[in-house]
Amino acid sequence: MLTISQLAATAGVTVRTVRHYHQVGLLPEPERDASGYRRYGAQAAVDLIRIRTLADAGVPLARIDAVMHAEPAEFAAAMADIDGELRRRIDQLTEHRRRIAALSGGERLVLPAEVVAVLDRMRGLGVSERTVRLERDARILMQILDPGSAPRWIRDKNARFDDPAKTRLYLACDEVIDCAPDDPRVGRLIDELDAWQIEHEGDISQPELKVLDSLIAESSPAWQRLIEVLNHRAERRRTAVSGTAARRRVASFDP
Repeated sequence: MLTISQLAATAGVTVRTVRHYHQVGLLPEPERDASGYRRYGAQAAVDLIRIRTLADAGVPLARIDAVMHAEPAEFAAAMADIDGELRRRIDQLTEHRRRIAALSGGERLVLPAEVVAVLDRMRGLGVSERTVRLERDARILMQILDPGSAPRWIRDKNARFDDPAKTRLYLACDEVIDCAPDDPRVGRLIDELDAWQIEHEGDISQPELKVLDSLIAESSPAWQRLIEVLNHRAERRRTAVSGTAARRRVASFDP
């Protein structure tokens, strides 16, 4: 006869596990003997080993009792049924793992794969992770404000990164993200972007010269100054052009 500790050791489980099997009705609990101990026979040891083996194989505890007392045909059918359930659980867990892996970068949670591909391209070009995250957050916001804007953004971004000159300017903007607004590097970059704008007759509101939208600009005082100065210069040039055109119209007027 075995004590509960000896029984547990024989089956390779803990005493707590044996007591749990008693509670759920899987293993009968013997009465105490004259000395106050519960004694277990060889059959209890065999039953405990079978219970442990079935539990380790993935059979739910709620089904173990029926399986242990089933006829061979019933046992085979039960095993097939349990195996099918385990396969479904494995497939479900595999899908959960795939989705978790897909979410590892964060942006895949709410953004289309094509947008994520652009963000990954930015990383490959050496754009800082902070700027990538800011671009990501801006796209998440635009998903709500302008759901149809993603294809245009993807097209414009890829066209920009296909152009070495535009890519260089973008990377230069990325490099000053943490600079103070009055940092000389910011001033030099403003002049360079302004010259590019004049040469290409662009506008700072256009994607090619816009550093990032207002949401992102608020994250960097240097970018905020860059956008404000470039906008101011562009507006001043437009005003000058309009004034010149007006004077020409007046000068050409012949009553």
